Amino acid sequence: MDRFKLAACGLAAAVVLSGCGAGQVSQTATQEPAVNGTSANIGKIAVRNAHLQVNLTTDYAQPGSDVELIFVASNDSPDVNDKLVSITSDVGTVSLTGDTAVPAAGTLIVGSPDGQTAALESVETAEAAKATVQLSKPITNGLTYDFTFTFEQGGEGTFAVPVSAGESPRREEAGSAGHSGGGEGGH
Repeated sequence: MDRFKLAACGLAAAVVLSGCGAGQVSQTATQEPAVNGTSANIGKIAVRNAHLQVNLTTDYAQPGSDVELIFVASNDSPDVNDKLVSITSDVGTVSLTGDTAVPAAGTLIVGSPDGQTAALESVETAEAAKATVQLSKPITNGLTYDFTFTFEQGGEGTFAVPVSAGESPRREEAGSAGHSGGGEGGH
């Protein structure tokens, strides 16, 4: 009988301990990738890292300026080709140039993310795709602006796109000219 009680206690302890993590969601299950842009799904098309790349020298990019819309579109369909037909926004007119086809199980890369100097070697395209926005309203870093993407097969989807000031140097830091690297003083 003692062996039976000991086995029952061991089984009960195992059940109690294994229940501690039940129903919990791991922290990494809901984390987003560390990219500048936003993500959206439009039909079988997954739009990733969509952002406006702007070199801000003042607080706002002004109307009449051209800024680049950068994103990657992946076709999750194994057998249906798609094509990006248009992009619209109330902050300006979007011009698409180059090959905007999104082949079945393939990818369309639009624009060159900050810091990338050449196209990816593994990606072969007829002509690099580019989306340029001629601003009709001022935009600034830290805010998002609605863009509507239209695909031939995937349909239409609207989502908020952030502004990324990129990796280029920002305005001069206040007081940086008055600091000299040397100096006297006790350490």
